[in-house]
Amino acid sequence: MVSTAWPVVRLCPRRLCAALVVLIGAAFGASAADRASEVDLELVLAVDISYSMDAEEQQIQRAGYASAIVSKPVLDAIAQGLIGRIAVTYVEWAGADEQRTVVPWMLIDGAASAEAFAARLTASPLRRAYRTSISGALLYSAKQFGTAGFSGGRQVIDVSGDGPNNQGETVANVRDELMERGVTINGLPLMLKRPSFAMMDVGDLDAYYRDCVIGGPGAFMVPVRGVEQFPDAVRTKLVMEIAGPGPEMPAIALPDRPTLAASERKATAADCTSGEQLWRDRFGN
Repeated sequence: MVSTAWPVVRLCPRRLCAALVVLIGAAFGASAADRASEVDLELVLAVDISYSMDAEEQQIQRAGYASAIVSKPVLDAIAQGLIGRIAVTYVEWAGADEQRTVVPWMLIDGAASAEAFAARLTASPLRRAYRTSISGALLYSAKQFGTAGFSGGRQVIDVSGDGPNNQGETVANVRDELMERGVTINGLPLMLKRPSFAMMDVGDLDAYYRDCVIGGPGAFMVPVRGVEQFPDAVRTKLVMEIAGPGPEMPAIALPDRPTLAASERKATAADCTSGEQLWRDRFGN
């Protein structure tokens, strides 16, 4: 299996490593079906559809993911993997009980399968829902792993949103639970508007994501501060996730908008219950 050969990944060229993976799989009796289910990455794209996202922002967000998955940098990153294919599913979320799988698990191993994923995504109607439960989104996303028969060397949840958790379990506790299972959580905090008390916003959403949401091996985030940045941000983020942690991870391609790795925490951490407190201050429950 792929995990058996993982120690050699850093010690040999990709093509040689790929050959070794096949040989080791054969030596351990892996069937053709087992090898067909193996992927470099199992990736859940978990996207915020709460009412704080207006229709234009939702459309830009959806189009950004659809265009990124078929882009040359992303397809090149997939092709350069040990196995050369990944599994991806697209989930939309809002409140604690409001999650839906828009595109079920699909194998992406080239332009044709990437285009099929993008077509299915863009064909699905947009929708919106109430509240913001990042913790609910993470729990739902984590349950998707293993449901389609794929076996990935890495399991990653890519969560995007424009506000803090204000419903459901405490997000930091869920993040820590998933990290213990070996899941990596990356973030795409959307900072497209000025923070608004009426919309349950926090001032430094990037700091909140850094300290309360992302975690796991190689975890990172890419803050988006303008709609014009979204396509580049999504494409860059997907390339980094597919490449995985380590010396081969590409440089950030967003000038003056660096990502913040989990290790780069400020002396004063963000309050991971600030969203819940904002909700109580306004509604009293």
